[in-house]
Amino acid sequence: MRISACFILFQLFSAGLCAQQDSIAVVNAKWETKRIARGISLKHYGFTGNTLFNSNQNITILEVKQKRKLEFDLAAEARLKKTTSEFGVDNNAIAAINGTFFDVANGGSVDFIKLNDRIINENRTLAANARAIHQKAAIVIKGGKLSISQWDGSGDWEKLLKGDDVMLSGPMLLDDFADVLADTSAFSRNRHPRSVIAVDGRNRVWFITVDGRHENSAGMSLSEISKVVRWMKCKDAINLDGGGSTTLWVKGQSGSGVVNYPSDNKKWDHEGQRKVANVVLLKRK
Repeated sequence: MRISACFILFQLFSAGLCAQQDSIAVVNAKWETKRIARGISLKHYGFTGNTLFNSNQNITILEVKQKRKLEFDLAAEARLKKTTSEFGVDNNAIAAINGTFFDVANGGSVDFIKLNDRIINENRTLAANARAIHQKAAIVIKGGKLSISQWDGSGDWEKLLKGDDVMLSGPMLLDDFADVLADTSAFSRNRHPRSVIAVDGRNRVWFITVDGRHENSAGMSLSEISKVVRWMKCKDAINLDGGGSTTLWVKGQSGSGVVNYPSDNKKWDHEGQRKVANVVLLKRK
């Protein structure tokens, strides 16, 4: 009994030490930073030598001050699928990140989307009209400003959100600096490429991608990416569609403008974009 108790204490101590080392690695990382425009910065860091969560990780962040001359927007197609870069170019955007979950075979979001006060897609719910985990948080855009909201438990919650544009996704990762991730399914536990939007304590918006499915970047569980955004002092954060969909595009960058390493072509390059049904955009007013 004493041996078991000592072993448990050792395990807890080891886990705490690893978490501390991981947080230090994130906070002390020397991010490669590029100024895109006033109020917009592109940041990148590759954690090598298994230094983050005992793995290699490649993280790219677009950090945006919510200024009067900038605005956030959504773009979505009811059926047609396009790459994230095509959505960005077609909408004369500064940047775009892939959006919420969609019907891979037929196109169209499986989660509620409203554009300019017009509903484009309704939720495709589970058995007994239950919400999927990716229908319990929302990106809300009003007057070009972006915020993140958590489901309040009501049936028509998304239709009452006060925004010109609304996109459901999820799960919610942080709410007012607190961890709220409760899902323990394989979807959350397993490591995949991840796309996240976060808002920090100074109301700056972060488009975040974590690459994966490659020796250069393992991808993260939702618990791991939640820790990263919390360590970086974000206030609210929402998970978007990930995996092969994970793509961050920035106008004027080399090649197609894709700045992360999408995994759909199984190569470590910027060419592996998957066609998606919707994106979140950064634009000039």
